[in-house]
Amino acid sequence: MLPLHSLGERIVVLGPSNAGKSTLAVALSRKLGLPAVHLDQLHHLPHTDWEARPEAEFAALHDAAVLEERWIMEGNYSRLMPQRLAHATGAILITSNHWLRFSRYLKRTLVNRCDRAGHLEGAKDSIKWEMIHWILIKTRNSGFRYATMLRQSGLPIVECHTAKALNDLYRTWHLPLPR
Repeated sequence: MLPLHSLGERIVVLGPSNAGKSTLAVALSRKLGLPAVHLDQLHHLPHTDWEARPEAEFAALHDAAVLEERWIMEGNYSRLMPQRLAHATGAILITSNHWLRFSRYLKRTLVNRCDRAGHLEGAKDSIKWEMIHWILIKTRNSGFRYATMLRQSGLPIVECHTAKALNDLYRTWHLPLPR
């Protein structure tokens, strides 16, 4: 595993929904003193049930964020990935079993409604069939696609493909383990 400092000061964190991207971004932000940028917060309007912003507004917010000098940026939004990877200095890919990600979704929606990394301010979380389909079917094998993008970028990359590997990363980099 690469040492944390080898990823630089503009680190992208990618992976399928509920893999742990937001939690890792916050832990890295605290350790490195870099601002955490949660793309879901830029893409969605606060105080809604995850209503998307107009695409042009989201793209402008995204592009302004990637031009900042230092950041930990988590989220996917593949259509904007080229700009992000062009400015990034390192990348982390998190993947895990889709059933684990589904259980995390249920937990965050039913239990940790407003107390979690990357939460949308004032959002009214609820169980959504679209999200269940997204986690269990649509993004089931997206890790391969993200890994391919990252390997083609030429960036230093750390990949965690299991919950154990992610926990090992937290320990190796002396990050507080998630609750």
